[in-house]
Amino acid sequence: MEPSGAMTFLLLFGLLALLLLLSLRGGRGGRLPPGPPALPLLGNLLQISPSHTLQSLLKLSQTYGPVFTVYLGSRRVVVLRGHAAVREALVENAEAFAGRGRMPTVEETFRGHGVVFSNGERWRQLRRFSLTVLRDFGMGRKSIESRIQEEAQVLLQELRSTQEQPFDPTYLLGCAVSNIICALVFGERFPYRDREFLELLQMMNESFREISTPWAQFYEMGETFLRHLPGPHTRIPRLLGRMRSFIARRVRGNAQSLEPGLPRDFIDCFLLQMEKEKDNPSSEFNLENLELTTLNLFFAGTETVSSTLRYGFLMLMKHPAVQEKVYEEIERVIGRNRPPNVEDRSRMPYTDAVIHEIQRCSDLIPMNVPHAVTRDILFRGYLIPKGTEVYPLLSSVLHDPSAYKHPDTFDPANFLDESGRFKKNEAFVPFSSGKRVCLGEALARMELFLFLTTILQSLRLQPLVPPAQLPSAPLESGFANIPPIYQLRVLAR
Repeated sequence: MEPSGAMTFLLLFGLLALLLLLSLRGGRGGRLPPGPPALPLLGNLLQISPSHTLQSLLKLSQTYGPVFTVYLGSRRVVVLRGHAAVREALVENAEAFAGRGRMPTVEETFRGHGVVFSNGERWRQLRRFSLTVLRDFGMGRKSIESRIQEEAQVLLQELRSTQEQPFDPTYLLGCAVSNIICALVFGERFPYRDREFLELLQMMNESFREISTPWAQFYEMGETFLRHLPGPHTRIPRLLGRMRSFIARRVRGNAQSLEPGLPRDFIDCFLLQMEKEKDNPSSEFNLENLELTTLNLFFAGTETVSSTLRYGFLMLMKHPAVQEKVYEEIERVIGRNRPPNVEDRSRMPYTDAVIHEIQRCSDLIPMNVPHAVTRDILFRGYLIPKGTEVYPLLSSVLHDPSAYKHPDTFDPANFLDESGRFKKNEAFVPFSSGKRVCLGEALARMELFLFLTTILQSLRLQPLVPPAQLPSAPLESGFANIPPIYQLRVLAR
């Protein structure tokens, strides 16, 4: 190439790169929060490690503050760190920050449908309907409490049947928790050894782990380049697709036996609403939203609580004095002759504090499900354009030193006052906060209390190794912190 031609090529290349960079940084003219320089197309891939995404973002916040901008490939993301910034966005500016951002790893399955990944009027219709139906079927009420109590007794018998032999608690806890949400969405529970049920739980467990791997985080940043290439990311839509097929079969079965005056479950209620609104062109009650909302509820209602219980077992074994103190409170308040009930919780401040601390330290969804702003908004002096994605780092709230006495250690005192009474904390946000707060928060809180107290009332959790040698690092840490694999024994009290 002639020298002049080479120079022209370099100038054109440089100009193109500069234009791309300016297009990334400028957006729609908003005065965005500060952030590290981004490369064209790659964004901040060099500053954000796919295997340590959260840690990379926390490190960047040390330089750029609690509100800053990064680019995941070409996707502009505003990151929020700490209790004050997250609360100001999600609670004080709830409507503006109520949009749902993108998750490329699951986008092929959901495509903006279902209650979790939808936006706008679709989301409003689906969320309002889902909350109403779940409450009608007892979520947060006495009727669902009795169902959880019954399932807790079944789980207790399954645990006893291990006869003090080592076992991995993953699928027993998964079966117990999943049966509660199954009763709401499918109208029935499943035996713990039902082959199809166990396969479903395995797919759910695998997909939860897959979306948390370093490869999945890399795909979130490099989707533009990777989406048409083979790789581990293709497993996620296959797993979710098989789970959706199971739900589709249940929907067809319900449709064939539906009695309009006697809805049995969430699916029946949705089918009736579809019929009611069949002539409404703006209705979001269709088969796709039915299947994907049911998948949302089933997945979230199973994996989050069962994972928290697995972390809970681990933390109670790592801290045997805490486990014994919980048992002493159970003995004093409940005794041995009746099952625990939800009303006991208000008289058990230490147990309540321990459960809160388990959730805080589990840090299950550390970066939250991505949000997006629904309109241009002036936030802390910055103009964030409509559609900008937002990562409210829940982990930074749950470990905020301004909100907790001992943010980096497992200590129930984080939720107790000087007199030993339970103390609420605004920075306790494992369910997120604002308009997108978890639909099943009331149900999850009830499940965690009743399952844990029922088990500890009768059984002692015993590790196979000294407590200090128990694993503590997550199996995967990305979208979720996946509990490490471990075994234990349960001993009769």
